Amino acid sequence: MSCCEYSTDKELRIRSVPLGTLKWVISAGVFFYMCVILISEKRYQKKETVISSVHTKLKGVVEADSRIWDPAEYTVPSPGGSSFFVITNIVNTENQKQDICAEYPKRKTICSQDDICKKGHTDTYSNGIQTGLCVVYNSTHKTCQVKAWCPVESKSTPEPAILASAENFTVLIKNTIHFATFGFTRKNILPEYNVTCKYNRVKAPRCPIFRLGDILSEAGENFSQVAVLGGIMGIEINWNCDLDPWAFNCHPQYSFRRLDDKAVDESLYPGLSFRYAKHFKAIDQSERRTLIKAYGIRFDIQVYGTGGQFRFLELVIFIGSYLSYFGLATVVIDLLISQYYRSCCSPNSGQKYYDEQKYKEIQGPSIYTSCLNLKFVSFVDQHDIIMVDKKLRKSLQETKGHRVKRGKFTSSQIFRWIEDTATIDIELLSPSTKGLSKGSQIPAWCQCSKCHKENEFENQLCCRSKKGECITNSDMFKKLVLNRHTLVYILQYNDPLLNTHSLDSEKLVSCAEEQYIQWRFGSNKDIMVFSKVPSCCKFEIRNLFDSNIQETLLDAKPETTSDAAQKPLLKLHL
Repeated sequence: MSCCEYSTDKELRIRSVPLGTLKWVISAGVFFYMCVILISEKRYQKKETVISSVHTKLKGVVEADSRIWDPAEYTVPSPGGSSFFVITNIVNTENQKQDICAEYPKRKTICSQDDICKKGHTDTYSNGIQTGLCVVYNSTHKTCQVKAWCPVESKSTPEPAILASAENFTVLIKNTIHFATFGFTRKNILPEYNVTCKYNRVKAPRCPIFRLGDILSEAGENFSQVAVLGGIMGIEINWNCDLDPWAFNCHPQYSFRRLDDKAVDESLYPGLSFRYAKHFKAIDQSERRTLIKAYGIRFDIQVYGTGGQFRFLELVIFIGSYLSYFGLATVVIDLLISQYYRSCCSPNSGQKYYDEQKYKEIQGPSIYTSCLNLKFVSFVDQHDIIMVDKKLRKSLQETKGHRVKRGKFTSSQIFRWIEDTATIDIELLSPSTKGLSKGSQIPAWCQCSKCHKENEFENQLCCRSKKGECITNSDMFKKLVLNRHTLVYILQYNDPLLNTHSLDSEKLVSCAEEQYIQWRFGSNKDIMVFSKVPSCCKFEIRNLFDSNIQETLLDAKPETTSDAAQKPLLKLHL
């Protein structure tokens, strides 16, 4: 194939109002869907994920548990980063010192005698190391004695929460985003908002100052209940920015939800808590501490979003990707056509008609076809053509092949010309139509008794597959293949300035073989190139038109009266 050639698909056009209407309905639906996606999802834009930084500041003071709580007291660790923790409930164990005391009562530490306690034993949930003694904890329980920070921590949690009023605390969230591809930076603190505003979904949806109680209520939670054991809340900031000048829109959207499992199950340790200690020196210079078990709410700030700006390349890619959907109409209609008739395998089926119009069926190649010559064979006593695509190990006549449907012969204009101009006695055209000369041996693969000996397997081919009369004896062969008038007419048709008085015999031989191939194999150019002419037919053609063969035959025997009568016919021309 040349690099300057172009190939395109052949289209079958079916004239049908229902099918045409269905095609346009499906195509219109695909086009409408494509437009909706293009506009709603802004697929004409180049998208980039947001890059973000977050900083927080908590404000609020409250008096609880006989002390003043300010941000330094109820925020651990210090405010900052993409999350912050607010203490809402505490359990204080004051004035602890390293000593020997009774363990807190629980299933593994309750005892009745010293044998139950193991000296030096400890586990993950104990407060210290057992001494091996069983001592009184209170009026109802005896527990194993431990070496620990005494007195040990009480497990009871205050309810309601000590800092239940922390719902009135506020937090300022500073968020800065950046889209590197577009060189765009923006903050969530807008000029129209000041330090006195508070977030409200309706009245102030973009205010960056949030009341803690409002955050939980927006997430469907009750602050006083969550404050007892603590929890984890998510503050989501969504930036979906349209950076096109004609439709600019880049503002934060806030949403809230609870992130932890709020089911109360002791085995799951619900809520959120941690312990920390404040150490100090007593009057006697012994080391003392206050153990604080703090419950609280952790707020995780999650920033996500995308920025988009028009790019012509993105639009082209989107349109190109959706063009394939227009082929849906073809798939649906082909499926409907295949369901027109129940008896789709019947010879009279409408489906068979559509298949023949749309599809061209050929025989698949064998493993040798790519490296060996392909051959097509036509026998006069068989309707189909035989395709041989295997290595020849015997004569082509005896080699099995695949059956291929014969094409149509389209030389009707030649028949009309022959009927008007043919005036030659066809019985006198070929001196060899009576068969081989005496003494000549008929090859074993020959079925018509007129084939000549061939050395190569691919030339060992007869016009018949079974015994019978040779095709060269037929009137059609003599009129269409051996008639010099017909061949000269065809040569002049292709070359109007052809000099017929000095016509090369090889041209006549080649034209005659092409006429035979077109007659027996049809006007399929793909098959004609690989078609084989039988040995008997080739000999008849060359015997009549090849001057070298004629001279050899004439020199081989003396001229007789009958030869003299035939000789002028051999030189006949227009």
